[in-house]
Amino acid sequence: MKMNRIDKKFKELKKDGKKALITFLTAGYPDLATTEKLVLEFEKNGADIIELGVPFSDPIADGPVIQASSYAALKKGATLKKILGAVSRLRLKTAIPLTAMSYFNPILHYGLSRFIKDAVKAGLDAVIIPDLPPEEEKDFVRESRKAGLYVIRFIAPTTTLSRAKFIARTARGFIYFVSLIGVTGERRSLPLGLRSQLGSVKKTAGPVPVCAGFGVSTPDQARFVSSMCDGVIVGSAIIKVISKHIGRPGLVPAVGAFISKLKGKPRGYPIV
Repeated sequence: MKMNRIDKKFKELKKDGKKALITFLTAGYPDLATTEKLVLEFEKNGADIIELGVPFSDPIADGPVIQASSYAALKKGATLKKILGAVSRLRLKTAIPLTAMSYFNPILHYGLSRFIKDAVKAGLDAVIIPDLPPEEEKDFVRESRKAGLYVIRFIAPTTTLSRAKFIARTARGFIYFVSLIGVTGERRSLPLGLRSQLGSVKKTAGPVPVCAGFGVSTPDQARFVSSMCDGVIVGSAIIKVISKHIGRPGLVPAVGAFISKLKGKPRGYPIV
């Protein structure tokens, strides 16, 4: 079986002494054609891995910015099937690692085995499912892994050490560390104790890369967080920039410019 693109990317980044920038897009916001353009623009401006959010009517882990984008994408007719079609088209143009961030309901409705088969055929590298606990995903993960599709797992500040060890033992691709308690969304400041929490998770994760998300809003915050782990995940701040430019001809390059700033080396955020 060929190496998963996520593993290959982290191997390249480690060799170059760099950290991953993982960017989130709500697929279908403002429309799927624009989503495809944004993926290519993000890659051009330094994104290493891209998460495509699957719109869902009850996004319990998402804050108001991503919720609004999800509802708008649903109104435009975005579906899991159409999103996989977009992934297939993107694979003709790019080899950047692509993951789907989806709640379990759309995947269950699609059909678990059918989803795995179609996702791999389209060119997805992984799926992130916020509302599927590890204890309830064994069969799905087994089938996914056999097909070459990773299921990315979460560790939160409230995760016990024994549970974190359980999660890390079977994690693939990277571990998604939820940097704060609550839903996604921009924050003016990051939680106290983040360094020690990430240090503990890194130790538990062993060779599996750890990337932190939830609340990362600015280039300085991105640099601060990535200095403590293997990568940073940015979502709501990107969706906010997209929202500001909807209807304007410069939407794609404007969002690309923000990605470039996130990937850059800003100064000034306190290292505590």
